[in-house]
Amino acid sequence: MVRPEYREEPCRSALNPVKGMPFRWSLNPYMGCAHRCTYCYVRGYERRADRPSGEEYGQSVRVKTNVADVLRQELARRSWRGEGVAIGAATDPYQPVEGYYRLTRKCLEVLAAARNPFSIITRGPMIIRDIDVLQEASRRAEVHITFSVPTLDPTIWRKTEPGTAPPRQRLRALRAVVDAGIDAGVGIAPVLPGITDKPELLTDVVRAAREAGATGVWCNVLFLAPGTREHFLEHLARDWPELLPRYERLYRATTYLAKSETEPIKRQVASLRERYEVADRRQVKLEPAPQPEQLSLAV
Repeated sequence: MVRPEYREEPCRSALNPVKGMPFRWSLNPYMGCAHRCTYCYVRGYERRADRPSGEEYGQSVRVKTNVADVLRQELARRSWRGEGVAIGAATDPYQPVEGYYRLTRKCLEVLAAARNPFSIITRGPMIIRDIDVLQEASRRAEVHITFSVPTLDPTIWRKTEPGTAPPRQRLRALRAVVDAGIDAGVGIAPVLPGITDKPELLTDVVRAAREAGATGVWCNVLFLAPGTREHFLEHLARDWPELLPRYERLYRATTYLAKSETEPIKRQVASLRERYEVADRRQVKLEPAPQPEQLSLAV
């Protein structure tokens, strides 16, 4: 097992502007991820920044020791418009080091106090430690949690997500979060063509998500940017050598697969979502109070 080196380094900014994603701002209390998923798209960014993107990625994690204080200052600026913040877009906010530094929790407390909406994506069951903060935040602003569960197959999980908690532990954490009244669903992310896109494997995930009380299920299909591509294909050649020619063909000149490849998978997940009636069935729903209506004066 790889033991990461943790480097305490203060940050100058907490919120990061984002382009080309469904959110405009991201927050990452740590940089570098001990989960070391073989397909992690962040490896591509690391390579472009001339930082380790291969086997070395995840062996050094930057700890932004002052991130909560910086976040508080940024949210207090007059120019800040209270836009949603995505937490965990580049590195899991609940990787093991969070148990010691508690930076994610501190940031959630800041966001809750500011009544600022946010979302979290994680593979870390440690999130249940922060249910109290998530409940308070949900009463003040829109909050959504996504548990990333690409597969329940133990062999695939061990080969592709070597530093993560078992998928069924994530689903147990999901159940606890939903039972606390917090909006939380499952992202089958990413789907690996020829590996996790088999109907029976996708069915297992959607059915288990429904049983755990997920308020929704979505998926995306693997994309391979330079930096990620080399690392993933190296592992593919080792673990699924018969699939290497297919991947070299599919991703020969592209980072994102064509819709002809991705849409059938997305339709299959949508069909499974309807079949298992995945919907928001929280017994208690923690949601912010509606904004008071501005009454117009009759003249």
